[in-house]
Amino acid sequence: MSLISIITPVYNSEKYISENIRSVQNQTYAYWEHILVDDCSNDSSAEIIKACASKDQRVKYHRLEKNSGAGVARNRAIELAKGNYIAFLDSDDLWYPEKLEKQLLFMKKNGYHFTSTDYDIMDEKGIKLPKYVKCKPLVTYSRALYKNPIGCLTVIYNVDFFGKQYMPSIRKRQDYALWLKLLKKTNGYGLNECLASYRVGNPSISANKLDLLKYEWKIYRDVEGFSFFKSSFYLVSAIVLKLKSYF
Repeated sequence: MSLISIITPVYNSEKYISENIRSVQNQTYAYWEHILVDDCSNDSSAEIIKACASKDQRVKYHRLEKNSGAGVARNRAIELAKGNYIAFLDSDDLWYPEKLEKQLLFMKKNGYHFTSTDYDIMDEKGIKLPKYVKCKPLVTYSRALYKNPIGCLTVIYNVDFFGKQYMPSIRKRQDYALWLKLLKKTNGYGLNECLASYRVGNPSISANKLDLLKYEWKIYRDVEGFSFFKSSFYLVSAIVLKLKSYF
């Protein structure tokens, strides 16, 4: 049976982390490890996670020596991971009970190594909002350059195929940079079923949209190594696509 390592960065998530861990413990697929890396929280997140870990050895707590951002926390968790597959779930987001079982079957049945799913949106109180995000059935590297089409909370990648793959050392948009790296080796595939819930409005995760564009520029220029003009083309394209999504 394949072990799935679930990667969760944590920073001041005391309001959500118990529910987050329960959504993993409620999975119909039970062969997993949940690695939660604390980015130096100053609330009760650590105590809550440790209490869960004391009752379930699959829940594992680690703490960074200094506050370094979600990307560094995720990479530390990946270093510690022992699974055949890596999955991502941020500390304020949730999974539906059949998420791992259905997605892993989808991957194995079709020989896919990098997949995502649909997800819905909830507010800070967990109330479902009318917005629903459908994943793309097929994602190529060239298509993904225009806009990140993949929700981090839905991703699973095959470690046996890729090896352990890490996020670049930038404070934001590290997940997008990792997807581009994976897409250079194989396409991404989407399971069009809602298996996760993304929480909006958490200040420890959410960020100013203009600030995020700065990090997309860093991905094009520093991570992908594109020229100034090629980077400008993709950044403008990303802005246009984001504006269209609001109208």
